[in-house]
Amino acid sequence: MKIVNVISNNEGLSNIANLVGRVGLSVIFILAGVNKVQYYEGNAQYLASGGLPEFLLPLVIALELVGGLFILAGAFTQLTALVFAGFCIVSALVFHTNLADQMQFFMFFKNIAMAGGFLVLACAGAGRFSIDHKLVKA
Repeated sequence: MKIVNVISNNEGLSNIANLVGRVGLSVIFILAGVNKVQYYEGNAQYLASGGLPEFLLPLVIALELVGGLFILAGAFTQLTALVFAGFCIVSALVFHTNLADQMQFFMFFKNIAMAGGFLVLACAGAGRFSIDHKLVKA
């Protein structure tokens, strides 16, 4: 049944897929963190519209930027992925629960899908092309 394990049976392909997956998961958060810095006031108002205090915005920015870079580099991947999975679920439940609105419906399930991707990454680890791999080998 080689077709069932086409990626996991090929170490090189598995490591490349892991890297590409990390890039895909990280870039949205890095860009979101940069956006929150550029448009700080508007993002603070959006945070407040969800019933959250504005003082959380710098923490969200730090998580998105630092955590996104950690996922990209494969540093502290399993822990960071677990934090992002929780963050995605909380964000979905706080900001995207108006499922009658088609955009909010898609945003809710996008967050749930990303949480799933982060949980898979937390289980799989960062792979060979990562700082985690270098630290474990040392």
